[in-house]
Amino acid sequence: MTLNQIFTLPGIYNTLLEYFGKRNWWKAESGFEIMIGSILVQNTHWSNAEKGIRNIRRSCLLDPERLYQMPLEKLRDLIKPAGLYNQKARRIRAFLEYYKTIYNFKIDEMTKQDSQILRIELLEIYGIGEETADSILLYALNKPYFVVDKYTRRIFFRIGLIEEKIKYNELSAYFMQNLPGDLTVYKGFHKLIIYHGREFCRSSAPRCGICILRSRCEYFALKKP
Repeated sequence: MTLNQIFTLPGIYNTLLEYFGKRNWWKAESGFEIMIGSILVQNTHWSNAEKGIRNIRRSCLLDPERLYQMPLEKLRDLIKPAGLYNQKARRIRAFLEYYKTIYNFKIDEMTKQDSQILRIELLEIYGIGEETADSILLYALNKPYFVVDKYTRRIFFRIGLIEEKIKYNELSAYFMQNLPGDLTVYKGFHKLIIYHGREFCRSSAPRCGICILRSRCEYFALKKP
C-alpha cells in the first residue's frame, strides 16, 4: 500500500484496524442501554458512564417503562458517577418522554422510522446534540450515520485532512462520502479513532514519534527538528 493509499479514509481505517485489531468498545445488552449510555457519556469518560449504567442495571431499572416511572431524585443518585447528574437525569427523562409518546417504548417501531426523520426528532429533545443523536442512530438503531467526537476532530485536523473549525455535519458528511456505506466500517472506524486518540494523538503530550500515522501527518512534520 502506497502512502497516497494510506491517507485516504479507507487507508487510515485499514492502518488503524491492522494495528489495533477489532475492538469491542460498546458492550451493551440492548439498544435501550445504548440510548441511555449515549446520554451518560456526554462530557465524561466511558468508564464513568458505565458506572452509571451498572447502577441502573443493579437496581433492575434498565427498562424504559421502569426507568420512566422512577423519581428523578433516585435517577440522579444512580447516575452520579457519570458526572453532571442533574442535567443528565433531566435529559434522560426528556428522552424517555419522547420514546414513550412517539414510539410507546418499542425500539422496533423506532427502527422502522426514516433515518432523517429520526435524527430531526432526536435533535429536538432537551440535551440531545448531534454526537449523541448519531450515537443512538448508529449503535442502538443501526442507522448509517458517522459519529464525530473530539478525537475525530483532533486527529484529522492534525493530519491535515480537515479545517480546525469544520462544522459537525460537514465532518460527518466527509466520512460518509468517502467510506463505503457499511455499518461495520462506521462503527469500527469510530472505535479505532477513539483508541488512536487515547494511545497516540493525545490532546497534550501526543506520542508523535511512534504514531502509526506520522508519515504523512502535518502536525508531526511541523514538530520535527
